[in-house]
Amino acid sequence: MELIEGVVRHYDWGSLTAIPELLGRPATGEPWAELWLGAHPAAPAKVGARAEPLDRLIAADPAAALGSAVASRYGRLPFLLKVLAAAEPLSLQAHPSAAHAEAGFEREEAMGIPRDGPRRMFRDRSAKPELVCALSPFEALCGFRDPRRTAALLDTLDTPGLDPLRRRLGALAGSQMRDLLEWLLGLDRSAAAELAESATEACGASDADDEWSGVRSAVAALGTRHRGDAAVVVALLLNHVVLAPGEALFLDAGCLHAHLGGTAVELMAGSDNVVRAGLTSKHVDAAALIEIVDCAPGPAPILHPERVSGDAVFSPPVAEFCLRRLDVDGSSALEAGPAVLLCIEGCVDANGVTLDRGAAAWSGAGEPHMVMEGRGTVFCATVGRPASEDRLP
Repeated sequence: MELIEGVVRHYDWGSLTAIPELLGRPATGEPWAELWLGAHPAAPAKVGARAEPLDRLIAADPAAALGSAVASRYGRLPFLLKVLAAAEPLSLQAHPSAAHAEAGFEREEAMGIPRDGPRRMFRDRSAKPELVCALSPFEALCGFRDPRRTAALLDTLDTPGLDPLRRRLGALAGSQMRDLLEWLLGLDRSAAAELAESATEACGASDADDEWSGVRSAVAALGTRHRGDAAVVVALLLNHVVLAPGEALFLDAGCLHAHLGGTAVELMAGSDNVVRAGLTSKHVDAAALIEIVDCAPGPAPILHPERVSGDAVFSPPVAEFCLRRLDVDGSSALEAGPAVLLCIEGCVDANGVTLDRGAAAWSGAGEPHMVMEGRGTVFCATVGRPASEDRLP
């Protein structure tokens, strides 16, 4: 067990204060969007006083660091733990499945697009499922709502400007949600702007206190920020959620989503593949998005934890990762194997390593049992259940 120092990413949508406050550091006036705590080669955490990059430590002896089973299956740490702090909305996006990532990576390699270039979407060959567990109230759009429910939402928006959307939504059958999304993202600039402005004005004009007030407020804010963007209208089709601290979402491959604001622990497969649909100044590729997105309607993908010895264990249906929240009060023990720990409150001793608020640690496979003592809250990211064979590379 060794302390690690994460890498801060200063994206423009980040909070000025949330991550500095967690780490006990002064704010710098620039946005602190993400804290990466893993072995991703783009921003590996530094291990111990020697500040060795975690990816190099693992690569030097994968079997010792990860255990023989994980090393033979992945050859690397298969997950990335982050703290995400959004003061402004992120782009509307989806992440590829393993098959789509492989195809997209090979296509962009053949096109000669630099892997670190702004137009690059598939930076590696891996899927990127994600788990988001809120540390503060966390607002998001995620997955397509049942079209009948969306029709009820549109009934609260008194404007003929949305009639084209109403007509197409009313004619949906079977898998045609993909056709509706393709139509919206394929509108010419003038038609997209007209529809987006109608949605923005109608959502902003309503002061009704009903079940749709949250999504109307979100769409009005997005439309004001991203004038004329058809993705503002797409937002009307998606589930709107506000997680309370401790609640979680699981965003599987293809799930169309946008994080709107809040602070959360985010755990994902060790990939950096993102395909954007809009609500951003970054590269957007509607055709690539249509190819990978899951358009099946359903409820918001809330992930409920299991209770194991008093801990909350979030076990999504993937093999790459699992997240455990430990509320330590006295002493707690668990089997860990390769793991990354993050203390978000209090002070806890983990196998002789002191974790106070904001501190993180790496535990290799050689230290499979973990004993924690003290009082505090610690997130522990580990490899998922081997039984999830459907997601193995």
